[in-house]
Amino acid sequence: MQAAIGSQRCVRRASEPVDMSTPASDVITDSSALMDERVLVLDFGSQYAQLIARRVREQNVYCQIVRHDISAERIAEYAPRGIILSGGPSSVYEDGAPRCDPKLFELGIPVLGICYGMQLACDALGGSVQHTPSREYGRAHCEVTDAADLFDGLPTNMQVWMSHGDQVSSVGEMFHAQARTETCPFAAVKHASLPVYGLQFHPEVTHTPEGKQLLRNFVLRVCGCTGKWQLSDFAEETIGQIREIVGDRRVICGLSGGVDSSVVAALLYKAIGPQLACILVDNGLLRKAEQADVVKAFTEHFKADLHVVDAGPQFMEALEGISEPQEKRRRIGHQFIEAFKSEATKIESAHFLAQGTLYPDVIESGAAQDGPAATIKLHHNVGGLPEELGFELIEPLRDLFKDEVRRLGIELGLPEDLVWRHPFPGPGLAVRCLGEITEEKLAVLREADAIVVEEVKAAGLYRQTSQTFAVLLPVQSVGVMGDARTYDNCVAVRSVDTDDFMTADWSRLPYDLLAKISTRIINEVKGVNRVCYDISSKPPATIEWE
Repeated sequence: MQAAIGSQRCVRRASEPVDMSTPASDVITDSSALMDERVLVLDFGSQYAQLIARRVREQNVYCQIVRHDISAERIAEYAPRGIILSGGPSSVYEDGAPRCDPKLFELGIPVLGICYGMQLACDALGGSVQHTPSREYGRAHCEVTDAADLFDGLPTNMQVWMSHGDQVSSVGEMFHAQARTETCPFAAVKHASLPVYGLQFHPEVTHTPEGKQLLRNFVLRVCGCTGKWQLSDFAEETIGQIREIVGDRRVICGLSGGVDSSVVAALLYKAIGPQLACILVDNGLLRKAEQADVVKAFTEHFKADLHVVDAGPQFMEALEGISEPQEKRRRIGHQFIEAFKSEATKIESAHFLAQGTLYPDVIESGAAQDGPAATIKLHHNVGGLPEELGFELIEPLRDLFKDEVRRLGIELGLPEDLVWRHPFPGPGLAVRCLGEITEEKLAVLREADAIVVEEVKAAGLYRQTSQTFAVLLPVQSVGVMGDARTYDNCVAVRSVDTDDFMTADWSRLPYDLLAKISTRIINEVKGVNRVCYDISSKPPATIEWE
């Protein structure tokens, strides 16, 4: 694993940005055997770049996403076993189209170009690319004409997922075709003398059923990797690094009850035991029984030093009369800083602040060393804790994806109910209680949400869905309960399926389950007379309502 604790990338001052000019030798060099095998993904703006990296890691090979224009010299310093050129929205023949350093093809390192990446490789090595009227979007039938290397052990005819308006029109003298579709004669190519391969289709998506084996062939057969990337080894090495860095000082970890902060706390507890102090800020916006569940998990299971701050009244006072979503978030963030700071100053010898930064956070914030330059979102340290706290940050999960964090949690002995808990937003129920927030509305929402989760679990669908919850809408409607007319609240049920939370589709929950949820909420939660089911996807909608 890339120096998960010991490098500047993972331990830094809370006010210190990542130094993008740090010499490669200071960041890349590390004695870990886990890093002997590494594959780099050059990101050309593909929506699937992170998915490619995850698919490579499924082969127990560490994969890292870097910017598309990284120099060949820099790549050589990383000493990767393989390079993957991602897809992207551009056309290689357009002015200003993103390109890689052509010298990377001279390094002798195996290269796999996917979609735009294939077109780029062919264009750089003597082929040509042009726009074609026979565009392919969606599933296509692919015929393998050369089963060597990438296609070893795969069927001659296979289904693939296409998404392109350009394609390679000529491969010159140095490439030959390995596969074709009805409208694409060069669906896969191989260079005659260099270890360079190209796929016009996307092997990383589930719509290409043989795609996982294709990537496995590239990583293990072509690149010669053996699969050393094991989370159990990562945990052992990271625990040792934490002990070395922390010494006899103390570490503070902000707990939210979510999987990321819980796994960070578990990892730190394994490393330094009583030197860890966890702070749970109860902002009055938690789910039903959430404080009790967190306290139980981290005092009974790990016997951690847990500080619980009951700050609900301060948060509610700050939110009084506020209905605008961004203003809600701003005020909640400010109150969190004050509550956390007040409790943190009571912990003697505290020198480090731990947080659950994940690899997608690092990539999307533009903070990754050599990572894609475009900033998709801002990443704030534990709610934007102020600089004057003066802690050094420990971010032991910053090289992991969400699914890896969950598996690590199981390795560390966390209860499955905690590890597989659905994500919960930082502002809590404030962004699920639309409009102005009151204690009465929160009480209604907590009960409704608890019923939704309880019934989805009872139906055995909690692990099959990615995020399931209730939303209290700021509208009332007419109803009839018994012989009386009512004018009460409406609750929306939201359940989505997703691999990466960047896109999501609504869960096809059984009608009988939805009926049971609706009946229970209306019968058991006073003040609700109508239940709706949200069937919008992301995009265009978001997962949360605010």
